[in-house]
Amino acid sequence: MVDGEELKIFCGSANRELAEEIAQYVGVSLGKCEVSRFSDGEIAISISESVRGTNSFLIQPLCGPINDSIMELLIIVDALRRASVKSLNVVVPYYAYARQDRKTKARDPITAKLLADLITAAGATRVVAMDLHAGQIQGFFNIPLDHLTALPILAKYFKQKNIEDGVVVSPDLGGVTRARDLAHRLSLPIAIIEKKRPAPNQTEVMNIIGEVEGKTAIFIDDMIDTAGTITLGAEALKREGAVDVYACCTHPVFSGPALRRLSDSMIKEVVFTNSIPVDEGMLKGLRDCFRPLTVAPLIGEAVIRIHEERSVSELF
Repeated sequence: MVDGEELKIFCGSANRELAEEIAQYVGVSLGKCEVSRFSDGEIAISISESVRGTNSFLIQPLCGPINDSIMELLIIVDALRRASVKSLNVVVPYYAYARQDRKTKARDPITAKLLADLITAAGATRVVAMDLHAGQIQGFFNIPLDHLTALPILAKYFKQKNIEDGVVVSPDLGGVTRARDLAHRLSLPIAIIEKKRPAPNQTEVMNIIGEVEGKTAIFIDDMIDTAGTITLGAEALKREGAVDVYACCTHPVFSGPALRRLSDSMIKEVVFTNSIPVDEGMLKGLRDCFRPLTVAPLIGEAVIRIHEERSVSELF
């Protein structure tokens, strides 16, 4: 119980550790929700406690295997709705398919909008997301959406390093707003990598806009996927005279060769949050350059404020 009506927190199997941290911060026990599978792979959900009349929160980042995580989320939402919750708040620390937010050529789907429709149709009454790849995805939902950002957490980490002659670098033109926000928090200038993509998950660095010679560069992006952009960008920054290169992101997708690329790169540290779980076993045999930070207190505080009908924007 948190000030009045009962609050319950549930999770799927995508990132149980983060959900447990959030529940501990809020001061409630994680709800009893068992995820299992039939022999043919169908997902089965069993909620073993009453949720009637409660304000329920479901923590489920849409990370790999992505489509399983999405189906888990939709089925749990349906189960909670049919069990007569008062409100159903879906907390999606990482929103999958966010890069498919518009048509870039004829007959393209807009999958980010489709996913928003599915979550809404399943019965969610509110969505909480964090550092969406494209801000316009907030408008894809016809229910309230609170958009959190991990920038204060990342900024706090780099402030502790006391970087004086530094520069915040956006890996592309689309990330300038994010880079400017971090630069403002660190009182540093910004630079921009001009790049092109000949194909999905392929990057070519074309130019660096801004002064980086003799400076400590801090890359900032919402996600690191295959790490091609970041590692090529680090090489370009070094060629232009950068002293050290750091990289930070909210969502460590780390698909394919990403971890090995980052370990073998010129990047001094890779800082990321636990919006997506990164198995420590995956880091064995790699350079000690990976620094995870937790977003549980940030999301936990947002959960409390939503439950108590207080402002969430005040967090930032």
